[in-house]
Amino acid sequence: MSLSPEQAVLDAHYMARALELARKGLYTTHPNPRVGCVIVRDGEVVGEGWHVRTGEPHAEVHALRAAGAKARDATAYVTLEPCSHHGHTPPCADALVTAGVARVVAAMQDPNPEVAGRGLQRLAQAGIAVHSGVLEGEARALNRGFLKRMEHGLPFVRVKLAMSLDGRTAMESGESQWITGPAARSAVQRLRAEASVVLTGADTVLADDARLTVRAAELGLDAENTALAMSRPPLRVLVDGRLRVPLDAPFFKAGPVLVATCVAIEEQYATGPECLIVPGLEGQVDLHALLQALAARGVNDVLVEAGPRLAGAFARQGLVDEYQIFIAGKFLGSTGRPLLDWPLAQMKDAPQLKITEMRAVGDDWRVTAIPLPNAGV
Repeated sequence: MSLSPEQAVLDAHYMARALELARKGLYTTHPNPRVGCVIVRDGEVVGEGWHVRTGEPHAEVHALRAAGAKARDATAYVTLEPCSHHGHTPPCADALVTAGVARVVAAMQDPNPEVAGRGLQRLAQAGIAVHSGVLEGEARALNRGFLKRMEHGLPFVRVKLAMSLDGRTAMESGESQWITGPAARSAVQRLRAEASVVLTGADTVLADDARLTVRAAELGLDAENTALAMSRPPLRVLVDGRLRVPLDAPFFKAGPVLVATCVAIEEQYATGPECLIVPGLEGQVDLHALLQALAARGVNDVLVEAGPRLAGAFARQGLVDEYQIFIAGKFLGSTGRPLLDWPLAQMKDAPQLKITEMRAVGDDWRVTAIPLPNAGV
């Protein structure tokens, strides 16, 4: 059934509000998707809600509780198809049926095989009018990691890089603090807080005494969002194929860690951090196998903060979904270390990227870029 232009505009308006609510869960919903819901009756918003974290009520339940009896004969706008299965909470589709809503508008279908259209089908069978696809692009962008895990069995991989104007990440000695300024470092803290996993390599931990934690004072968020961000710190994953990092390193003292390696676990690790043995490729951790293992654990988004060798390996193997590149207005000279360890012999071999956004961050610049097809070898 086609919609009138007026109804289409109203649907987009209320769905935009539902997406705004869904973004409140940017730091907390892992491994669940970020979802918002708005309930409208006779042109009035009577209930709103968003999913905060796994195990707690979904967005629809919060909105229905707020609406109360006014939910009957109303329209529910939800950014993801209502669930139809019992997980940590009862099915949201059943809750909407019980509440007596007349119409449900979803931004997109849920790619979760346990839902995959069955939620909307359940609503339609109960006599509720359903419509899907309103602001779908925005809804997909909000949950890229969840969608990729459901559709491809891999997390969304974002590689963060910081460099000088001449493309260097550190001095020849390895000195790298600080290339960028406070505003850029604050943006990186927010990237960490959004991620399910912050992943680094042994080289970075050994060279920089890196901890890669989320630091509340540097987030640059208001009190509410700072509290949300700090309530679910990302898991820190260390790729250490040969177990070179000593257990007394600051990285291990800063909180839970998962060590990914391709060698037998040494005796001292028996009471140390959790270890994950994955297949090796030429003595190095098989990164694709690692990403599959992380997805199997419910990891939606991986932020890679690593040196040129590990970051270059992700790039060469075509495993990067997005680059976040911070550029400082300084030169580090010809002996400085390169951005990526990725030898290329000819111009035709140069991988192509699409720059999707470029903006000033304090005194630095932030470039968001995505690899084009065949950008990896």
